[in-house]
Amino acid sequence: MSVDAGVPPVLGRVTITDVARAAGVSVATVSKVVNGRYGVAPATFERVMGIVNELGYETSLIAASLRRSKTNVIGVLITEFEPYSAELLKGIGAAAHGTGYELLAYAGWAEDSPRDGWERRSLSRLAGTLVDGAILVTPTVLMPETSVPVVAIDPHTGRGGPATVDSDNAGGARAVTDHLLSLGHTRIAHLRGRADLESSHLREQGFRASLEAAGIPFDPELVVDGEYRRKEGRERTLELLERSDPPTAIFAGNDLSALGAIAAAKELGLRVPQDVSIIGFDDIPESGRSEPRLTTFAQPLHEMGAEAFRMLLDLLSGHESGRRHEHLLGSLVVRDSTAPPRSR
Repeated sequence: MSVDAGVPPVLGRVTITDVARAAGVSVATVSKVVNGRYGVAPATFERVMGIVNELGYETSLIAASLRRSKTNVIGVLITEFEPYSAELLKGIGAAAHGTGYELLAYAGWAEDSPRDGWERRSLSRLAGTLVDGAILVTPTVLMPETSVPVVAIDPHTGRGGPATVDSDNAGGARAVTDHLLSLGHTRIAHLRGRADLESSHLREQGFRASLEAAGIPFDPELVVDGEYRRKEGRERTLELLERSDPPTAIFAGNDLSALGAIAAAKELGLRVPQDVSIIGFDDIPESGRSEPRLTTFAQPLHEMGAEAFRMLLDLLSGHESGRRHEHLLGSLVVRDSTAPPRSR
């Protein structure tokens, strides 16, 4: 059924009163229609829904949640929007398709606020009235008791607390370092990630374990803080490559710091990989488009996001009452930024 062409447009936010006036029915009737309650004739239901669609009326999510004690919204809480969280969001979105749940992505940390505890502050704002459950991306603390079901992806402190999803950080770092060793590199630097993240420690552990297995002494002077950021990766790489005995290869803790390392090498007039090999971790889309294309360890970011969503659905449906931990494997992706060291 098409809506009467004479329905006037509404300026500003459309209210339930606007819909009732345009449809020629009471506010109570509109309320029954939009909330799916009985007691409305089919013809009236069709007309009201036509007006709702034409005017763009949306019910208040908070008001609806108070009536139903459910919002059908899942919160995805992150510190900031960056490539890693964006790839996780793609996986979460794909898993949410067709489930009846909507997603609310919420960046809960600001530069002028403490980083630690951002997830507690965010959950206190959203839980119960805006979201039925939440996926926390790299939370700083694990919360054994929350007002809504929670799944954590790659928590700072590792497994424990709520249900968690992570990948093989130590094993991936060993694969990366083994690749460089297989090319003939023995002087390998490591741009480690943030000191407050368990993934950073695990990747450094994997790096050191690989060197030890190859009989190569660990040199603490070749391990510097890249902070998982492009800017810091560039700055630390400039320092490494300007030393009198620079490394022939650099393992960056993530792709962003690796891309910063490539930029630093180019600034110094060095060729990647002919003069220095650079390898990353994550396999964000930009790594396959860089010049040269970045060799990296691919975390299954889409699957990590999808698995977190599926775990949360289990918790919401009551199918899984205990703690769950999913540990997903990744794979080495060899591209153009690594090669045997040049003769000196």
